[in-house]
Amino acid sequence: MKSLLVFCGLTLAFLLSCTEQAEERQTALQSQGTDCTQIKAVSPRASSGVYVIQPPGVKAPFKVYCEMQTDGGWTVFQRRRGGALSFNRKWAAYVNGFGHQRQEHWLGLKKVYSLTKNVAKKWILRVDLWDHEGGTAYAQYQNFRLGNGKSAFKLHVGRYSGTAGDAIRGAYRGIDQNGFGFSTVDRDNDGCSPCIFGDISQKECTFTDSGGWWYSSCGSASLNGDWHAAGNHIGWGSGLHWRTWKSRAPYSLKGTRMMIKSV
Repeated sequence: MKSLLVFCGLTLAFLLSCTEQAEERQTALQSQGTDCTQIKAVSPRASSGVYVIQPPGVKAPFKVYCEMQTDGGWTVFQRRRGGALSFNRKWAAYVNGFGHQRQEHWLGLKKVYSLTKNVAKKWILRVDLWDHEGGTAYAQYQNFRLGNGKSAFKLHVGRYSGTAGDAIRGAYRGIDQNGFGFSTVDRDNDGCSPCIFGDISQKECTFTDSGGWWYSSCGSASLNGDWHAAGNHIGWGSGLHWRTWKSRAPYSLKGTRMMIKSV
């Protein structure tokens, strides 16, 4: 019996290794392009999956998950759908990225900047949201881009459309996150010094909301906080918040996805 268990264990390990190697080979064979939109345009039948891209001016290519839809190829840079991966991380992790492209992950501020710095293209940001009751909503922004590292990857979004509400500009006046740098628990870039008019410090935002984000008076949007399961998702200051959609205090979402495409 013991020999049989050892044999089964070795067989399972071998099969998992083969699967991982096959996945790596498949990724290597995926068409390389400058971004997912360009790949979809060249290969209209391209399916969603992990691709290797190399934006103009970038020395080393990198992997991204491309969501191939009828309106084009979208480059996913954030995905949340459970609590397996912690997003409560420091500045370096958010700059460079973490997680696996096929699962929960954050692509990295540096990589998103390398895409959107191309002034020859304009970018659309789409935020997809899922609640714990089976509902979905989305927010879409024209003219999305990030500033460079010296600006703390400052967020720029244009005109909003969608069903989730414009949480980036805020559920009420004075909490607009557009135009603010990215902040983490060890890097304060929220522009609040000193804090006035009821504003609270970035460190309080990151300790309360958890995770890195473009904080401004904390704001109405924060999708990198702690994930909370159904039945335990109401009332947390931390969480995945989009308060113009789920306005009752505070509601932590089941899943989120942030992605961009060029136009």
